[in-house]
Amino acid sequence: MTDRTLDLGPQARIIARLARGVTDAQLADGTPCPRYAVRHLLGHLAGLSVAFRDAGRKDLGVTTDTSPDTALPDLRPGRREDLPAVLDELAEVWREDLPAVLDELAEVWRDPRAWTGMTRAGGVDLPGEVAGAVAADELVVHGWDLARATGQAYAPDPAALEAAHTFLLAAAAEPGQDGGEGIFGPVVHVPSDAPLLDRTVGLSGRDPEWTPKA
Repeated sequence: MTDRTLDLGPQARIIARLARGVTDAQLADGTPCPRYAVRHLLGHLAGLSVAFRDAGRKDLGVTTDTSPDTALPDLRPGRREDLPAVLDELAEVWREDLPAVLDELAEVWRDPRAWTGMTRAGGVDLPGEVAGAVAADELVVHGWDLARATGQAYAPDPAALEAAHTFLLAAAAEPGQDGGEGIFGPVVHVPSDAPLLDRTVGLSGRDPEWTPKA
């Protein structure tokens, strides 16, 4: 996916800033991820930061073997009451833990060795350089999710955004995909002259025009 390392620090700091801007009153609000409320998105960001931190260290175990869909809450209409306690508990500690694990994630991936060899994330074995690109994608796209859900301005780190777009574009073009299906669901087609962030969001299966419900 890349022939060079990428400093995830700038994008990690953007996520931390967005998290600081979340109010308690917004924690139960919906997000562009239909199965996440804001609080679960914050918990997910904390969990993925730990997973990709350990993937960069090649410290393989529970954190790198667990699927990101494990214990995912079902927030579809009529099903919002079925929220796994374990994910609720994770969401409760995000204010303290998220900034710290974001810093750790960025520091690990500043080491060029993180980008070499094989590692694992989400229970999937993959090259280090691909894991780094996936981490960038997760931070960029979920940063957009969080900003859009909480009404905050969002300008991702340009280098991380470029890496995320390159990764998602390549994933959509993989054998077995027809250009309309990405790894995160159906691609939302966006004009080719749209801003890069909108095109990246579309490739992730999100509508760049998404707004919170009144």
